[in-house]
Amino acid sequence: MSKNAEAVSEVIDNLRRIFQAINEYSKNAERITGLTGPQLWALKILAIAAPLRLSDLARQMYLRPATVVGIIDRLEGKGLVTRTRSIQDRRAVDIDLSEMGRKVASKAPEVAQAMLLNGLEELTDDQFSRVADGMQLMVCVLGAEQITPQPLHG
Repeated sequence: MSKNAEAVSEVIDNLRRIFQAINEYSKNAERITGLTGPQLWALKILAIAAPLRLSDLARQMYLRPATVVGIIDRLEGKGLVTRTRSIQDRRAVDIDLSEMGRKVASKAPEVAQAMLLNGLEELTDDQFSRVADGMQLMVCVLGAEQITPQPLHG
């Protein structure tokens, strides 16, 4: 195997490791809580910062508000979150954890998304730039520039 072939193999293996790690975190979280990674991530954020407006939660999750509405709908259906009209602005709705949601969040494992965000925050500016540039190149290599990103299910 040439040096180039070894380097290509390492890149592909590292991508596999990333996908496998996200999948394992997702399976573990779902086994323990019955929730998907994005649902659990929303609970974890709310456990720290609730009550939050949907737009604020979406911003913290790096997702579009429309995507987060679906996540919150499912959590509300399971009795884990509540929605109430804001006292300050009657047009706005605050999202909070129910008592059951607090229990689930406190016992739940860490989610891949939070680990990823924490790890990215710990990088130096140079390291972060290299990761961002490399990820953008991978998107281009796969011709995936036009794909709308969906939540990680890990």
